[in-house]
Amino acid sequence: MIGLRRLRLGYNQSRRSVLSPLASTLRVSATTSTMSFNSHRNVSVAVVGVGLVGSEFVRQLRALPSQHPFRLISLSSSKATVFNPDGIPPSADWRALLRASATTATATGTGTGTGDLVNKLTPLVRDDNAVVFVDNTASASVAELYPALLRAGVHVVTPNKKAFSGPRTLYDQIVAASREGRAKFFHEATVGAGLPVLSTLKDLVATGDKVTRIEGVFSGTLSYIFNEFSTGSADGPSFSTVVRTARDKGYTEPHPADDLNGADVARKLTILTRLLSNPNPDHIPQPPLLPDGYASVPTLSLIPPTLSLSSVPTGDAFLDALQAHDAHFGALRAEAARQGQGGRGAVLRYVGVIDVNPENGSASVKASLEQYPATHPFATSLGGSDNIIMFHTERYGARPLIIQGAGAGAAVTAMGVLSDLLKLA
Repeated sequence: MIGLRRLRLGYNQSRRSVLSPLASTLRVSATTSTMSFNSHRNVSVAVVGVGLVGSEFVRQLRALPSQHPFRLISLSSSKATVFNPDGIPPSADWRALLRASATTATATGTGTGTGDLVNKLTPLVRDDNAVVFVDNTASASVAELYPALLRAGVHVVTPNKKAFSGPRTLYDQIVAASREGRAKFFHEATVGAGLPVLSTLKDLVATGDKVTRIEGVFSGTLSYIFNEFSTGSADGPSFSTVVRTARDKGYTEPHPADDLNGADVARKLTILTRLLSNPNPDHIPQPPLLPDGYASVPTLSLIPPTLSLSSVPTGDAFLDALQAHDAHFGALRAEAARQGQGGRGAVLRYVGVIDVNPENGSASVKASLEQYPATHPFATSLGGSDNIIMFHTERYGARPLIIQGAGAGAAVTAMGVLSDLLKLA
């Protein structure tokens, strides 16, 4: 039996219970302890990217009950591809098959035949057989394949943010191709990993609610850093020490500047903003918000402007140089502590904010470092590298809907990808 854990979301006085993303796709019987799928067709699955998230996705897919409709037909790494239209046997050692394969992984866009996999998948699209391209990479080249895949009737499922947060031209091509090929694209895991962030936003908009503000801690890395650095006190560990600890624990990229520049938060804000104006992929949204994608989002970089990245090419060199700026961040923490009330200082949190004008649907978007009272959920509810997202809407009034939980990690990200795949069963 599948256990569906109910998540308590929001302030203590305002909660919304949400079922796991799997619940909307599966029918669960408590009396028979069985799982049944809504569709009678087969679903051929081609996976590109078998790193941490990709390999965990394959493990979770193979762990589904044996009666599921999915047939894994292709696996691509950066070096090789295994393709079998009849399905890769569930008992096969797929890693060994990849090592033994002499087929170049052209689907990654690193070779000259980037359309090879598209050409192989297209003939498999039939009324009784859906085909799904699962992109577990962070590759812009792979993302550029989405329009051709969708136009050919191949569905796309991915945690890859590049296609949905980059230039508006590619995003519009994806929407148009989805409509033309009558194929769907799902990207729940691009924001919040396995958290039901995008699906919640789609439901709010599709049911007629008016979203007025979205505010959240969208980066697990920056969540951890400021949860440790800023607790409401003027004192505490130095900023560089906290960043170094975060890297040692695996929360940051090898070069922490890739997290501190705020680009990841800007990408997630772009994805949410575009869904606000286009909750239904059957039409191209108007007006064209954020034409340059995440580059259009005003973003505060936490990299000190006097710290030249060209002089610190490695993560270790960057952390060493960051120590010279600890006083600056310490002053920001002390200033926040002075702004508190009732003897409790305010805290610093790196957040993304989307403010929506309900009259015309326009939105202002920013990623920045902000102060929050010690009683705010961003100060009291966060732990470790959690994400927390607040939806302020007309229906939820003064007490917003809140989604919180692990927003990074292979297991939860792969779960988000799998939950999207299940929607196509």
